[in-house]
Amino acid sequence: MTLTAPQIGIDTYQKLANNVLNGQSITREEALLILDAPDEHVPAILAAGFEIRKHHFGRTVQLNFLMSAKSGLCPEDCHYCSQSKVSEAPVPKYNMLKRDDLMKAAEQAAEQGAKTYCLVISARGPNEREMAAVEAIVPEIKEKYGLDICACLGLLNKEQADRLKACGVNRVNHNLNTSETHYAEVCTTHTYADRVQTLKHVRAAGMEMCSGGIIGMDERSEDVVSMAFDLRELGVQSIPLNFLESIDGTPFEGKAALTPNKCLKALAMFRFVAPDRELRISGGREVHLRSLQPLGLYVANSMFIGDYLTTKGQAPDADRQMIEDLGFEVTISTD
Repeated sequence: MTLTAPQIGIDTYQKLANNVLNGQSITREEALLILDAPDEHVPAILAAGFEIRKHHFGRTVQLNFLMSAKSGLCPEDCHYCSQSKVSEAPVPKYNMLKRDDLMKAAEQAAEQGAKTYCLVISARGPNEREMAAVEAIVPEIKEKYGLDICACLGLLNKEQADRLKACGVNRVNHNLNTSETHYAEVCTTHTYADRVQTLKHVRAAGMEMCSGGIIGMDERSEDVVSMAFDLRELGVQSIPLNFLESIDGTPFEGKAALTPNKCLKALAMFRFVAPDRELRISGGREVHLRSLQPLGLYVANSMFIGDYLTTKGQAPDADRQMIEDLGFEVTISTD
């Protein structure tokens, strides 16, 4: 069923959800209808999207804890990033943290109820010393705290991906960020194809792929839809959706004219496109969803708890209260 604009009513979204629940895939045109729907349709979109979310994930929420293991010092020119070589933002700059720091953060992640510990470095890709540090710390964290490990280390080759799998990394994060068409407006020091190739190495190594994007970088609705379909077709298991925080000192300073309703429609569209994938509300949710943050969990089933790489997040206690108020429950790691 392909719908056109004159056919759009508030019952349209439930019809689309029913099709998805029956095993059909929505089209790119239908995804655009969700993304560009009138704001007054948001309650109906979320209600329909919740039926898909509930079918695959019930009322559970997975918590993820982000650890910046190496900050700043990045040779890439990603225009959104405060750690890039073209950024003048005042961010901490340090090389790979020592074992004790990484273990202390893992303990904090476990205490906050996180299922996944996300180990992130600022780099084009890991050097040998950084690879060795990850290989040493991952088994220790998993044994002591039972956390799943997601590594975000930049571009990877096949050998590096195989080594991460061998040391116990569960998944690797490497975001597509936007569409292939729009990518050159976001970064020029590597390509969209480079990012796709890293994900293919991760998939071939037998790890889960974590990859999503950023909304608010002057992309068109078609770019957001294209990214969603690319992620689905790559078989990405976990999709973090960020909302640009336009950090002073970066090339994208002053961008991101987002509204809460626009963010909610984007989250819902990804749920319709990738119904059985972990969908995570990520950076910028506090800034752009604001008082409507809880509504995002009617379609997303995952979120970060605590701070992000160089920006502050909502207090963990407030996040847990939000989940409890919704009548949802936190998924605990069973590894």
